[in-house]
Amino acid sequence: MTKIIDGKIISAEIRKDLADKISVLKGKNIKIGLAVVLVGQNPASQVYVRNKIKACEETGIKSFAYYLPENVTESELKELVVSLSANKDINGILVQLPLPKTINESNILKLIPPEKDVDGFSAVNVGNLLLNEKTLVACTPFGVLQMLKHENIEISGKNAVIIGRSNIVGKPMAMLLLHENATVTICHSKTQNLKEICSKADILVAAIGKPKFVTADMVKQGAVVIDVGINRIDGKLCGDVDFENIKDKTSYITPVPGGVGPMTITMLLKNTYIATLRSNNID
Repeated sequence: MTKIIDGKIISAEIRKDLADKISVLKGKNIKIGLAVVLVGQNPASQVYVRNKIKACEETGIKSFAYYLPENVTESELKELVVSLSANKDINGILVQLPLPKTINESNILKLIPPEKDVDGFSAVNVGNLLLNEKTLVACTPFGVLQMLKHENIEISGKNAVIIGRSNIVGKPMAMLLLHENATVTICHSKTQNLKEICSKADILVAAIGKPKFVTADMVKQGAVVIDVGINRIDGKLCGDVDFENIKDKTSYITPVPGGVGPMTITMLLKNTYIATLRSNNID
């Protein structure tokens, strides 16, 4: 029988645990703060930022929100990021992407110190992940791993296939699963025999941004299917997986919405907590 993995329930459990732990830190006069920077009026980005600030309030993290106009210069944004990096009350810095085309995203992200890079995007943190060292991991793949572990899904020795090779999801997801002793295959737009490869997966992660791309004939009976995609069709959210036609073939599957999505923000909070522990030399 198929188990639908409820990201909202798992996320709520993790946030409650974080709130308790953060309360303990505050009892020791240890501050925990997250700075969120939003440039421009992108509606989706505004929603994400509001949700992140609300999540901070729920768990006891102090949020520092900075709203900058669309015409802000790259040098002005750099100046802000440098000042946030030096602020001891701020343990994590998140610059909401995408930025206006007039600003080089890479130049801005490089200014965030690795120890405050709660998005897990910096070259240092990505390199540490590759080496299986302690690091801050990109929030979405980190959340996927937490979901798998919450459901006690066996990863070691399993055949894991990831559709998508982005720096934000695909590549770090591959590293996390590899460190859990899965045999990992990354597929992308140039992959040949994609259907055949996917149909052999014990764990299939879809992260390509194409609505309902993964169809039933691509899924092995009893597979675990994780849908990272967020797309809109006729105003309704859907994932990269054809959920209704696939769910009965799976042992576990995540829905969209309500699956991986809630976990991404929760892992941002967890990364901020981890960063705070490390900045205070607490194991």
